[in-house]
Amino acid sequence: MSKKMRVSILNVVVLVLVYITVQILISAGIINEYIQLNLFLLAINVILAASLNLITGFTGQFSLGHAGFMAIGAYMSAIFTLKLNLPFPLGIIAAAVSAGIIGILVGIPTLRLRGDYLAIATLGLSEIIRIIALNIDYIGGASGLPDIPRYTNWTWIFFTTVATIVIIRNFIDSSYGRACIAIREDEIAAESAGINIAYYKILAFTMGALFAGVAGALYANYFYMLKPNSFGFMKSIDILVMVVFGGMGSITGSILGAAVLTLLSMYLQNFPEIRMILYGLLLLIIMLYRPQGLMGNKELSWKVLRRGDRNAATINTQ
Repeated sequence: MSKKMRVSILNVVVLVLVYITVQILISAGIINEYIQLNLFLLAINVILAASLNLITGFTGQFSLGHAGFMAIGAYMSAIFTLKLNLPFPLGIIAAAVSAGIIGILVGIPTLRLRGDYLAIATLGLSEIIRIIALNIDYIGGASGLPDIPRYTNWTWIFFTTVATIVIIRNFIDSSYGRACIAIREDEIAAESAGINIAYYKILAFTMGALFAGVAGALYANYFYMLKPNSFGFMKSIDILVMVVFGGMGSITGSILGAAVLTLLSMYLQNFPEIRMILYGLLLLIIMLYRPQGLMGNKELSWKVLRRGDRNAATINTQ
């Protein structure tokens, strides 16, 4: 058996053990509704952070419109499951496809822009989506859309999150991902090497939008109700902060950033007076002393962990 195959089997075994353990704890009531809510939020944030990292961290396109794509997915899934009474899997597919199509339509004109101009354009897109949702009575308008069926459970959350991470990781490790990284490093050099800049930017942008739509579908079918203001400017900022905090250009960083900030928000809910002060202070410290984020552009793997164990053993014997 090859080394790669052994690592793959080990990863599958660990994931299955995690899934079974959490499912047993939920069934036994040890993980109550409050913990379960935050666990599901954490997983949704992981999907959002990883998908935005594909756009911002790996391709170098500064986007502030991720909440808009999440909103598209959330409302599309709600329409399919509530209004049309269709199965949840169709709602997730519709959410992903619709967000991906909007990503293509928006990406074609806006990805000609760079830096701050692209950020402003994508922010404008997110606000347009929010305002449209505010003014469509069919989806509740400003009052929100209530009574959405609660189909999102631990099985859906877990396997969708794992699938997102695996797909994005394989994409980055492919020739397409290397082309995106080349664009991030130097667009002129990448274009000189024959890389189609526009094509790969739009591809990364579309994939990021697609997975944001999936996260929106999971969100909508867990929280019963959608309101347009849930997908405003601050939601896009929250997702971006997770990416920067964990490390731009690191999928492991996206997972870690989403986990730390979600759990931090959970624990600071007991201190509403100082919650945002402590939250901002932590981010300030990270930006001052670790501007590349917790992981930088590094990834955590079994190989890295084994190397760390060997280095620790070497130090202890000296």
